[in-house]
Amino acid sequence: MFKKFQPSTDISGQTSVKSSVQRSLRSSILSQWTIDPETFDQIWPKKEPITLVKCREHISIYQLHGEPLFFQHYDGPLFPTLKILHKYPFILPKVGVDRGAIRFLLAGAHMMCPGLTSKGGYLPAADEGLPAETPVAIFAEGKENAVGLGTTKLSTEEMKKVNKGVGVETVHYLGDDLWAVDKL
Repeated sequence: MFKKFQPSTDISGQTSVKSSVQRSLRSSILSQWTIDPETFDQIWPKKEPITLVKCREHISIYQLHGEPLFFQHYDGPLFPTLKILHKYPFILPKVGVDRGAIRFLLAGAHMMCPGLTSKGGYLPAADEGLPAETPVAIFAEGKENAVGLGTTKLSTEEMKKVNKGVGVETVHYLGDDLWAVDKL
């Protein structure tokens, strides 16, 4: 999604977000992510206005004082940026890939089921299983911080059964052009 993102050419406009929209954004984030309101206030204080940055391909980036906080594609789920996820790693459910998949992930590839179900990979237990289309943080074997964000294409139980095809569709990863941007 951010493989060839250039702020100078890809941003079509910036607008301040109305307070009613900010309230609805705040409530939808608190319902989507596993974060308590006090911690979320550290990321985005209640009285601070955010700015909506509209980009190509229907991508919306929400920023606070120029720093990207989270983004959305069309009306899909809201994703935190990796920089926010590194500060608050418990926001999204975790999946893990083995060492062999790291180079592909850092090149922007989607994560295949075998990389998630192998010995070095990690999927939540059956009682904590994730349904399809769930935003997840992608961790790599032997690495402390998340290396990517994505959406599950299958439920975690289906990934374990099928063990073929795309398991997680990558939307943002370490080293992509959104990662390189400090301020918009």
